[in-house]
Amino acid sequence: MATNVYMTSRKKYQRPQAMLWANNPGTLSSGLYIPNGFEVGQDISQTESGDLLNEFIVLSDDNRQPLQFQPFRLERRERMINGRMRSYHIADKLTISTSWNMLPSRSFSEYPNFDSEIADPDLIVSGVRSPGTDGSFKILPNATTASEQYTTDGGAGGVEILDWYNSHQDSFWVYLAYDKYTNFSEDDVNRYKKLGQYNQIIEMYISDFSYSVEKRGGSNYDFWNISVTLEEV
Repeated sequence: MATNVYMTSRKKYQRPQAMLWANNPGTLSSGLYIPNGFEVGQDISQTESGDLLNEFIVLSDDNRQPLQFQPFRLERRERMINGRMRSYHIADKLTISTSWNMLPSRSFSEYPNFDSEIADPDLIVSGVRSPGTDGSFKILPNATTASEQYTTDGGAGGVEILDWYNSHQDSFWVYLAYDKYTNFSEDDVNRYKKLGQYNQIIEMYISDFSYSVEKRGGSNYDFWNISVTLEEV
């Protein structure tokens, strides 16, 4: 199950990956937005309910191109009898587009088996399960002796992104991490100190998606180019 500790340990750098896609808007826990349920690739033995499985993916920042934001203002404009323009504002909606170049087709060589159990209080309690010789296991952030990591930050590769697209004809929630402190309340005295958090969560559709196999690898993975456009509901 995703927790505050899980999400903090899941990122490789000080800031989380720019985008996370989830089936739910999550909950606010200790000032952090945490998606509900288990990440794609997380240990499924921790739950008997299939409702919480495969609830979100963390997208890789490997060779990701800029996030392009295009606001769209829904309004009806008409000119009054005196010649002055009047606008009847309905809503502001957002379109986001980005792409990846030479993204590994998979994030790990095998099933990553992300785990949030505590094997040792001195170890990071989120990451990939690494079996020990004595039958126990250690938990390592985004690395394991059994499964080689291909994306540098452990984020989703091309196949994972394509699979999410194929299984989501309806809307889902996009978590965004970039500098926009105004998304936090003016009453929050720490609003300027939240650069390392997801600051915006938007319900969106995938309105355009394409991919190409740029370069086939040997026995490990291929390199893909992916382009995606998201439109707010």
